This record gives sequence, C-alpha cells and structure tokens, in this order.
Amino acid sequence: MEQHFYANGKLLITAEYVVLDGAKALAFPTKKGQHLTVSSGTGKEIRWRSFEHDGTIWFEDRFTFDEICTPDYVEKEDNVRQRLLEILHEGYLKNPGFLAAPGLSVETHLTFDRHWGLGTSSTLISNIAAWLQIDAFQLLRDSFGGSGYDIACAQHDSPITYQLVDEKPVVTEVAFRPDFKNHLYFVYLNKKQSSKAAIASYYKNRIFNPERVIQQINKITEAVLLAPDLKSFAYQLEKHESLVSGLLEMHTVKEALFPDFNGVVKSLGGWGGDFVLAVSKENPVDYFSAKGFDTVIPFDDMIL
Repeated sequence: MEQHFYANGKLLITAEYVVLDGAKALAFPTKKGQHLTVSSGTGKEIRWRSFEHDGTIWFEDRFTFDEICTPDYVEKEDNVRQRLLEILHEGYLKNPGFLAAPGLSVETHLTFDRHWGLGTSSTLISNIAAWLQIDAFQLLRDSFGGSGYDIACAQHDSPITYQLVDEKPVVTEVAFRPDFKNHLYFVYLNKKQSSKAAIASYYKNRIFNPERVIQQINKITEAVLLAPDLKSFAYQLEKHESLVSGLLEMHTVKEALFPDFNGVVKSLGGWGGDFVLAVSKENPVDYFSAKGFDTVIPFDDMIL
C-alpha cells in the first residue's frame, strides 16, 4: 500500500540566529516543497531515491534494516547518506514498528532547486515524521538540530510567528498579505548556506546579552507584521539588518553586494547564502541580473 506525504519549504524573515535563543520570528512557508512516497519492498532494506525538481536523481542508496537499527553502524561522516541514516535511526528509536515490513521503497521529489536553501532537510524530516507518526520537532532536535521554525513552516499553509518558550515551539498563524507585497522580491545569491554550519558559528561567536537583543528583535517582528506601508516595512528591515550585523560582526548583504541598490536588501536565515528579500518600488530584475543574480521571484510566486 502506497503512502504519500508533502511538506512546505520555508523562508525566515526575521530573528535569524536569535530565534535559537527564544526571539519571536516571522517565517513564511513557500509554494514549493517536497513530496515523500513510501511503498512496499523486499530484502529487509529501504531502497531510497531522491529526485531533483527537474526529475533527475540526486541521491540513491539502500539502507538495510540492521544498519538502521544498530547505533554502531551510525558513523560520524558528514555526507547525505550518513545524515539520512541518522534521521532513520532516530525515527526507528521513536517508532521501531515501521521496520516490520518485508522491505520498503521510498522516493522523495523536490519541487524547488535543492541548492536554493528552501528546506531540503526540514521538509524531509517533517515528511519522515508524518510517515512514522512521531513528533517532527523532536526528530529534528535528535538529528539535525536547529530552532524548528522550518518544521513549523513545513506543517503550516500560512505565514507564522515562531518562538521557543522554555525550549518548546510556540507557533501562531498570522495574516501577511500587505498592499505593498508587489514590491517584495526574493533573490537567490547563487550559493547554498549550510544551516548546520551557520548555527555552529553563531553559538561559537556569541558574546552578547541574548535577553536585550531578543526584546529588540521581538519588537521589530511585531512592527514588520503591522507595518502600514512600504516605507515603514522597509525601515524595520533596515533596523533588523543593522542589529544582526552588529551581533555577527559581519557586513550586511547590501553593504557587501548591493551598495548601489535603490531599496532595501535583507538577509534571510543563515547570512551569506540562499535567498535575500529585496524591497523596491521598481521591478529590480534588471538590476540583479546585471549583477549576476538571475533568480528573482516576486512575493506572490514564492509565498503560500
């Protein structure tokens, strides 16, 4: 019997990094995501195939039930096979019954380019958790780590605020369809940022008082949600960029790449890669294309 699961991609709009310490984040699920299909197999193994958005296979392997069950088999190499094996092993610990089958065949299909950073891992973890009927946030904590906002996006079909309160996720669906949304664009920076590496770097270099910063970020998140016009929205994003730039001791993305842009450019998620949010009164496609950034997606084409 075939089972099918789907999870949304994600974009983090506010509270990047500081969401790990309990700041309130604004996050958007995307129109693109990942499918997971499970069917019967043989040989006491899982035959796994992962497909790109264009239908090509980007990962293919087999996992014996024994290696999924046995912790000694879980090596510490950081590659796709190892990370997937770790997720499956943690899933087995939470629901051993899923390996009672004679064998399994699993296929995943992305509907976005996996280099875009829209949540290849988070959509996978959400889908596996749904398949095994276990808690996706716990599966994330025990495998990849992270705040969990991406898991919340995977499971919700509208913008959300997300906050860790006593280390537990508090997710609230919010309305965000402002009159100025046609002036918002998502621009891909032509390189994928490793969420795991960005989180590790943040914790290693963090020297500030989280409580004071959390209060500031929370106020900005609320102001972004309530912004009555494009000018007010852009002002809050600039405040956010300046604050996080100081925390990370990094140039903002506008300072580094787009100093002559007539508008606001805000980093999203892990700084230095993936997508940025551009706020512009004029269509900025020609500007970014001239800089070598050809993936410019309007708000309505990206966000659920």
